[in-house]
Amino acid sequence: MNKPVHSAEEWLFEIKPKSNFFSLNLKEVWRYRDLLLLFVKRDIVTVYKQTVLGPLWYLIQPLFTAITFTIIFNNVAGIKTGEVPSLLFNLSGIVIWNYFSTCLTETSDTFKKNAAIFGKVYFPRVIMPLSIVITNLVKLGIQLLIFIGFYIYYVSQGMSNTLSETILLFPFLVIIMGFLGLGLGMIISSLVTKYRDLTFLVTFGVQLLMYVSAVMYPMALIQEKLPQFGWIIEYNPLAYVVETSRYILLNEGSLSYFGLLYTIIFTLAVFLFGLVIFNQTEKKFIDTV
Repeated sequence: MNKPVHSAEEWLFEIKPKSNFFSLNLKEVWRYRDLLLLFVKRDIVTVYKQTVLGPLWYLIQPLFTAITFTIIFNNVAGIKTGEVPSLLFNLSGIVIWNYFSTCLTETSDTFKKNAAIFGKVYFPRVIMPLSIVITNLVKLGIQLLIFIGFYIYYVSQGMSNTLSETILLFPFLVIIMGFLGLGLGMIISSLVTKYRDLTFLVTFGVQLLMYVSAVMYPMALIQEKLPQFGWIIEYNPLAYVVETSRYILLNEGSLSYFGLLYTIIFTLAVFLFGLVIFNQTEKKFIDTV
């Protein structure tokens, strides 16, 4: 006996991708917030579960980087850090930079790394990179302990207390770095589904970007010594965040409200563009990964 053929109009529900190009899908992300927290918990528990030192790696990496910068850039190259000890100067930039770089590198491979789970079950894909950004807050908190420890030590050795009410701006800088890393990571992750070579360029690109983001030197130094290249720093929003971070924590450098406004606008533009591209890519990436 032949079964009757149903027309498309007889179905109660039809599942199809959304056609609105500018749909941000934020309400759906909120509905899946429990899954987001589950991914964050998973990442925190498992990331260094099989290692000997565990979370201590979060402390070792910025400490050795700061020591290396102090030897090369301050002792050998002779870059001055004012009244602030060189090690503390470098730590203040490295800690906030590490948060951005980790968010960017880990989210830039989202589609490729999670293709298996994306192909089996539905949930808003943006939850994956978002969970990475939230998880890295834990790493940032651990690395800040190093800075606090050395700060207390240098204050006990005679360094003046540099903290003021501007310290309240520091969480705001962290949010900027997180959203900027997330936005750029989503853009790169969407491109990686078609251009696999970008995966190999991300790590190198982040390292190169660090040298033009005033992580190991004051912004004023480039403007003074190499004014012809000063525009590279002035148009780099990351440099303003790092410089502001040092100003807040150590009262060293400058606080540019125009630079922060430019950074906020740039970050919002990159994040929204990355979110739109990411949401569009998730509909068809499984055919190319």
